[in-house]
Amino acid sequence: MSGTVDQYGVVGHPVAHSLSPFIHAMFARQTGQAMSYRLFDFAPETFQERIAAFFAQGGRGLNITLPYKIEAVALANELTTRAQHASAVNTLALRKDGSILGDNTDGVGLTQDLCVNQRMVLTRRRVLIIGAGGAARGVLAPLLGLEPEVVVIANRTADRAKALATAFAPMGNVQGVGFRYISAGAFDLIINATSASLTGEIPDIPVGVIGPDTFCYDMAYGKGDTPFVRWALELGCRAAVPGWGMLVEQAAESFRLWRGVRPLTGPVISALTAS
Repeated sequence: MSGTVDQYGVVGHPVAHSLSPFIHAMFARQTGQAMSYRLFDFAPETFQERIAAFFAQGGRGLNITLPYKIEAVALANELTTRAQHASAVNTLALRKDGSILGDNTDGVGLTQDLCVNQRMVLTRRRVLIIGAGGAARGVLAPLLGLEPEVVVIANRTADRAKALATAFAPMGNVQGVGFRYISAGAFDLIINATSASLTGEIPDIPVGVIGPDTFCYDMAYGKGDTPFVRWALELGCRAAVPGWGMLVEQAAESFRLWRGVRPLTGPVISALTAS
């Protein structure tokens, strides 16, 4: 990995579908950065040694995607506060002293998309998160930092939702419930943090959670509207969007960590969502 072009990439298994090379190539052109960004499909049995080799050979930074975000925590010499909260790492950065910093940019990617791109105000608003897995955990701290009235985590298995709510209780008003026990009334924001939408499965939640002022956000994305987005629109929500903005915003935050400059995300979001 010699030469003047700094080496970066995304590690996953599988990873061929990743749009990260396209996104970071646009960022690099826009900001005039000399860098290369590649796909790395590392099998589980070689994951740790191949990442160590990447950095030993001069690599500067990696994004980490499924299924390795939790495993990547152990590869960092130090974690940012947000990576500690998420208990997961999606960005590794080589520092000047040779140590590796582990960060998680998913939460700030979501809040940036909601607050800046979608112009949402979340202070004193009611938020519902569907799902209690890693995707929900990764975004809870930044969401609670915006001081909503309440964040309700709803999950098929209520115990998982309650455990997650307990873990984040010091940061704000957060509750964990099973799908059937979601408090009555419409929410201001509903976030789908499950992958069920991509299979066409809609969580069994009361339709009353969606009102005419409810904004619905699917962390999943794909060509056209996701099943969750279509379902929310059919129930008459104010608006519903897939997670393209979060994808690009979390990438921009990784880019800023690596290169010291935050690229403009609007042109990249437009390029990805153009039909």
